[in-house]
Amino acid sequence: MKPVLKPVLAMLAVRPVKSIARLMPRAVTRRGHRPRRLSLAAGLAAVAAVVACMAAGFASAPTTHPARHGTAGGAGTVVPAVSCGPAGFFIQCYSPAEYQVAYGVAPLLRSGITGKGETVVMPELANSPGPNFTDIRKDLATFDSKFGLPAANLTVTTTLAGASAPYVAGTEEVEDTEIVHTIAPGASLDVVLVPANAVTSAADFTAAVTGLLHVAITQHAAVVSISGSNGEHLFTPAQVASLHAALRQAAGHQVTVVASSGDTGVISDKGPPVQVSLPASDPLVLGAGGTALGASTSTGAYHGEMAWNADTDASAGGYSRLYPRPAYQDGVPRIGRMRGVPDVAADADSATAMELMFTGGVPLPAQGTSAATPLWAAVVALADQDAGQHLGFVNPAIYAIARSPAYHRAFHDVVTGDNSVFWPTGLFTGYTAGPGWDPVTGWGSPNAQYLVPLLAHTARQDGAGS
Repeated sequence: MKPVLKPVLAMLAVRPVKSIARLMPRAVTRRGHRPRRLSLAAGLAAVAAVVACMAAGFASAPTTHPARHGTAGGAGTVVPAVSCGPAGFFIQCYSPAEYQVAYGVAPLLRSGITGKGETVVMPELANSPGPNFTDIRKDLATFDSKFGLPAANLTVTTTLAGASAPYVAGTEEVEDTEIVHTIAPGASLDVVLVPANAVTSAADFTAAVTGLLHVAITQHAAVVSISGSNGEHLFTPAQVASLHAALRQAAGHQVTVVASSGDTGVISDKGPPVQVSLPASDPLVLGAGGTALGASTSTGAYHGEMAWNADTDASAGGYSRLYPRPAYQDGVPRIGRMRGVPDVAADADSATAMELMFTGGVPLPAQGTSAATPLWAAVVALADQDAGQHLGFVNPAIYAIARSPAYHRAFHDVVTGDNSVFWPTGLFTGYTAGPGWDPVTGWGSPNAQYLVPLLAHTARQDGAGS
């Protein structure tokens, strides 16, 4: 769904210079470590190494990969953090088990809260077979085998795109499914293919999202994870109304919608002006921003986070020009009369990322707020299972918990960094992160072992989502 979606090999072969830096910008292994940017020559050499590695992987990939079962409750096997960059270019990535520890998911998995019985829907672009794409079934099997996760329960829905090759996958699809499967390994994954033109215009984007939400309602999904965004100014009033009507219908059917706030800081994915993006800015959506995660590279123990900012890419956030402040944001410091975005955040920095696996054992780092979005969707799926019902529209409950004495147990408050970004037309000064809610990282990232039971309790006691 994101305008920056690229197939695996094409993404690496023709990536612009700024995106090469984003893909392999630095190795972060400890506080105080100074980032090291790759030069263009080094970046191109790295690209060639990855392409050669992937080509070899495709050629030797078996048809199936038996997945090992992980530890109790679906928790992954602890694999020490390793490089997920090509030879000679070290990128420190966390394993799925380390992610589970860092975000407080591991204790829930051990207790049987795995997302079992819940379905997370993800829109992905329909692709045609070719050397630039992978097979999502083999990608997931490779991922599960390496990290000791249970086999994924995957469904691909083709009603919107009419795809004749449903399992052909691009990098965004691999990222979305593997992150959801890491956090909620018992949840069912429903990839809903949308037409390839879904990101070419606001009209096509609107049609894809509204169609997706109708599919999710029909299939009684628990959560929809949308890793896509477009600046508010690109949409006509009719398109805004159409999106909002579909989101209202989803909320009425107890479907939670989580969406990426965007990857270009204080401006939209397609550039200036300063603005926020839809659908995250709609008050019926849980908007997910980005952080850079610091955790133990041997155990995953949480150390801290700061706002994600890689100069030309950063956690998007700010204030809507379309929607007034919703009731659940009343009285929140730093929120004025308009809707503030994002609501929450999680790791989005490719230098502090979780490792993704592609067919043939090829690793790459997750990146962008499109990595934070499926993580939060999976957390909600865990809470749905714990509650024994779909929470649906969770924003009021999220804000109530964040404004309670439980805030610093249920969330990791992100208090440093900003979302200023460089653009060809100059520097756009953004907002700064700070204590509590801020228009860069929202309330922060989840400590799921506390947040999930609190969300479930809210559903049981107050009828959230009903």
